[in-house]
Amino acid sequence: MDKGNTDSRFEADSTAKSSPVASMHSFWGLIRAYWVSDRWREAWALTLAILLLTAAASKTSVWMAVASGELLNSIVNIHDPLVLDPLAGILSSAGFLVLLVLIKEVGFVGLRHLLSTTLHRKWRGWLNGRFNDALLDTNHTHFHLQQGNSTIPGSPAAMPDNIDQRIHESIKGMTGGAIGLAMGIAGVATSVVFIGQSLLQLSTEISGFEFLGRYGSATFAFVAIAVYVPVSTWIAARIGRILEKLTLKLQQTEGSYRGELTIFLRRSFQVAASRGEGVQRSVNGELYGDIDKVWSQLNKYDAGYMSFTAVYNFFAARIVAYLPGLLPYMSNTISLKNYITGAELVGSMINDCSWFIQVMPAIANLKANAGRVTELAGAINLVQKPSELYQTNGVSEFRYGTQHEFFGLTIRNLELMHRETTAQPFLSLTNMRFRQGDWVYLKGESGSGKSCVLKAINGLWPHGRGDITFPEGVTTLYAAQDIKLPSVSLKQLISLPMNETEFPDTAIATALYRAGMGDLIEHLHAERIDGTTWDQMLSGGQKQKLVLTRILLHAPGILFLDEATSALDPHSKIAFHQAIKDHCPAATVISVMHDQDPPKSLDGFNFYSFILDIRNGRAELETLSAPAIAFGHPTGTIIAAE
Repeated sequence: MDKGNTDSRFEADSTAKSSPVASMHSFWGLIRAYWVSDRWREAWALTLAILLLTAAASKTSVWMAVASGELLNSIVNIHDPLVLDPLAGILSSAGFLVLLVLIKEVGFVGLRHLLSTTLHRKWRGWLNGRFNDALLDTNHTHFHLQQGNSTIPGSPAAMPDNIDQRIHESIKGMTGGAIGLAMGIAGVATSVVFIGQSLLQLSTEISGFEFLGRYGSATFAFVAIAVYVPVSTWIAARIGRILEKLTLKLQQTEGSYRGELTIFLRRSFQVAASRGEGVQRSVNGELYGDIDKVWSQLNKYDAGYMSFTAVYNFFAARIVAYLPGLLPYMSNTISLKNYITGAELVGSMINDCSWFIQVMPAIANLKANAGRVTELAGAINLVQKPSELYQTNGVSEFRYGTQHEFFGLTIRNLELMHRETTAQPFLSLTNMRFRQGDWVYLKGESGSGKSCVLKAINGLWPHGRGDITFPEGVTTLYAAQDIKLPSVSLKQLISLPMNETEFPDTAIATALYRAGMGDLIEHLHAERIDGTTWDQMLSGGQKQKLVLTRILLHAPGILFLDEATSALDPHSKIAFHQAIKDHCPAATVISVMHDQDPPKSLDGFNFYSFILDIRNGRAELETLSAPAIAFGHPTGTIIAAE
């Protein structure tokens, strides 16, 4: 046996390749990944443009505060005899203020919004691609994430729930929230710089506080902001932590409810046939009850937070903003114009610095979403070596390798177990070897472990031990009973897992004809027929004939049939086997069926050369006939059926 040349399906388990999301299991790792990726130029160009527009908007806010003071001052002085044309002054001030508003809101803020949403789209798309690459790798990460799930909370093997929700909703919410938070922080920083500079320029001495010099009024303004904003932010943060927990809990309950609905709709026929609507209604009602309970709590805190921010905003705009300049104005050391301008500047700075208070629920949502995404990234990293994952809650000591093709498929000391670490084998197989042209029929009662054997050979059974050695260069294909077809063209469905461009239409058409589905040849490039996908249109038997088409096209060296003919009538089962025998004569076939005896050809000859009879946790091999053909030299790459 060549231990060094490991089968590619198990390469990830032995070498623990770094996943595309390896650096995203922490909050900051997730946040910075895009900016240090191969798309860094795109990320930084958009970021810098957004920062420049944010700074420009903050500077314009200062000019708007000055313009507001000018406008109010021109209104107050409308009866001043020294003002020759008060209406012109008012219109001029108002026009300049309107121009500034348009420049800020339409030019700077509007363009910034376009760039920020573009950044959101690009960042989300990149993250979505990374997680899809991580889930759909040769390590079958998506499979192990679900197989490795432990029922023990906090267990190293505890896998994330609702993976679809995390990929779709949480990434979208996290990226949008992070960009909004970053823009808010940038706005606060530029506001402090520009508005603070203007307050210092307008500052004047205050009677009784001469020791502060000409910076007396500015000091009062900064003290008011420094006291009012942090105290209120602390209160908001306390409420925000509760909102974060409730938001996370709501996401979990909604994900469970949506997942149950998805499963129910996929098994709608079974529910209708068994008249199980009452039970399903009860399950749905219980899951939605969890949503309603958490939602009720979240609404109460949302309402309280809304009231808090309303009161905070009123005091900020009507009282705190006007207090710092009141003493110098009463002492007649500043004009009404400067008093109003200063109040506008203080109010603007409070508003900008209060951004954290205004968006605290959004920050709570951001943290909840980020937590969901980083948990998924951490779980993906954990399952890069599946055997180590499964060893946390059971025995997982399978060893896979390759050997010269002459020796065929070898199984040594295979023991299959369940999850518990102290579990005893429920099925044991001693040394077995299957060579080219061997057809092996696995026979046994339901629950005896027939399908488990096929899964273990293919690295898809988590717990147990044993050595499985494949012949070098031989292609394999696993045909399962339950078939879910993706929404792609018929040609792509038959070509899977290869791309449809790998095969000419004539090869696909020939395989369809040989599988008894020649009437579909004219629809090779169609994804839908009359708006219906192939998964919805084809019956169970037709789907299994579609898999037969795939088998005939790929002509695998080793073929695993796991109830692959369960939806076919007896005549079609014989035709299924005969097509494989005629067109894939070199294949080693290992099959699981529920029939007491394996099918025979119309002429009464055995398709299968061996019966592997599984009883009471043991397997006995019975010979039916000699191998069908002499040994040849198959070559190829590993493939797998849908």
